[in-house]
Amino acid sequence: MTNEKIRTWNEESLDHRNALLYAMGVGEEDAKRPIIGIINTWNEMNPGHFPFDKELVRELKEEIYGAGGLALELPITGICDGMCSNTPGDRYTLPTRDLVSSEVETVAELNGLEGMIMLATCDKVVPGMVMGALRVNIPTVMFTGGYMAAGHYQGRMLTLTHTKQAYAAYVEGSMSREDYKGVVRCACPTPGACPFMGTANTMSSMAELLGLSPHGNASTRSQTPKWHELAREAARGVMRAWREEIRPRDFIDQRSMENVVRYMMATGGSTNSMLHIPAIARQAGCDITPETFDRISREVPCISTIYPNHPTYTMEEFEAAGGLPGVVKELIAGGLLDAGTRGMFGTLGDKAATVEEVDHAVIRPAADPVHPQGGLAVLHGNIGTDSAIVKFSAVDPAAWRFSGPAKVYESQDDAWHAILKDEITAGDVVVIRYEGPKGSPGMPHMETFMAAVLGKGLGAKIALVSDGRFSGATGGLAIGHVSPEAYEGGNLALIRDGDLIHIDIEARTLRVDVSGEELQRRRGEWTPVVKPASGWLQLYRKHCTSAHQGATLFWDQD
Repeated sequence: MTNEKIRTWNEESLDHRNALLYAMGVGEEDAKRPIIGIINTWNEMNPGHFPFDKELVRELKEEIYGAGGLALELPITGICDGMCSNTPGDRYTLPTRDLVSSEVETVAELNGLEGMIMLATCDKVVPGMVMGALRVNIPTVMFTGGYMAAGHYQGRMLTLTHTKQAYAAYVEGSMSREDYKGVVRCACPTPGACPFMGTANTMSSMAELLGLSPHGNASTRSQTPKWHELAREAARGVMRAWREEIRPRDFIDQRSMENVVRYMMATGGSTNSMLHIPAIARQAGCDITPETFDRISREVPCISTIYPNHPTYTMEEFEAAGGLPGVVKELIAGGLLDAGTRGMFGTLGDKAATVEEVDHAVIRPAADPVHPQGGLAVLHGNIGTDSAIVKFSAVDPAAWRFSGPAKVYESQDDAWHAILKDEITAGDVVVIRYEGPKGSPGMPHMETFMAAVLGKGLGAKIALVSDGRFSGATGGLAIGHVSPEAYEGGNLALIRDGDLIHIDIEARTLRVDVSGEELQRRRGEWTPVVKPASGWLQLYRKHCTSAHQGATLFWDQD
């Protein structure tokens, strides 16, 4: 049954491989079936990948075997940003995306897989898998792990990000230690992705919008009967793709990549998408830049009210309202998506048709949006001459224009301790630099600092400007991805305490009140801060691109 057009084997190489398969109990007849790799990130270290257990793998193997294939499980790296937040380990999370992409390429090519079903959930792993799948370009389906239930404590909705806000409130004295620990204990009640429109759910949505995942996978709660049925559909889908010789590059193109950006804008998706989508697009031979995001942001309104765009609505309310297919339905109705765009499981029109009625309290019509523009904006000026990013759907409109004196810190840790000690006050523009892709290196997220800002009730009263990135759940006036970064001599490196910084989200501007002549003079006195790095991080520092180009190792690959 081997599909010779996907993999070509001579008799000797095939027999050599099969001899090793026989050692593990594979029968001679089964070895003739197409081998479908179950590329699995399951581990006991994070809840996003935990649902991909032996029971789920058994279900997938059954479906694939019944359709004529032989499914074999291959483990690869699965990480969670939350495990290392505000620690040196956070520097490894973004580089892991490129590591995962290489792992997918390696296990697929080395083992001569004839198809793949990829299992992953979290922030960097899903885009890394998609990048690898585009390189290998064999029949591939992605099945994501679904979202976890929201937590609750004393009648308050909780997610993981609330633990950081609670800590700031505890340090300030406005929350007791008992209540702080109660928030920590109750924030994450089940496995799955954190239940807000953060990076994990944004990237799962990306995989589904590209046509790699079954309809509704990205907005289905983890480990439910519906989720298990979607897993079986994914298994049937990869065998259908093998029979019909459908590969990711057959349907992932410039239009489908821009469809993903449209969905991101409509849902106020994570700012991390502005790193991941350009990196994925490059692997598909497409061109997605920050300017693409900004153009589409002006065309597509934000219509979703999920945390952090809403104080209490989570993925539970989102799924009940229609989920990802419901958003697609409203965007098609508004003329903002092409219903005929195809993927592995049919068209976007087919996806929209799976929802009979959309709850407009949670997913608004395009004609009656939450915001008339998308949830992300690209800023330019003499800070971030290439670009800077803000998720303005999570910013109080009163803070869309903001000016204040700079308070400059060379690391998030320094700024975090400063705000806990009340050394940062209302009206300040905090600059955190040398946290970019090369500067840190690894570009850790600035969630901890912004959570402290929100925990102190200063979300509309303090601004952050950084070459670092953010968690998808970050709220408040947080501007990141400043490019060129400080380490490479961007003007961010030249700002001094007291310099007046102006932010105007509507005008898309970010500037400091310092003349070009003065900036040039300061540049002559500037020496970069070089933070220690070795091994994988040093390799990443030497070869990664800027945030403007996706902070990826593979941007210039032919």
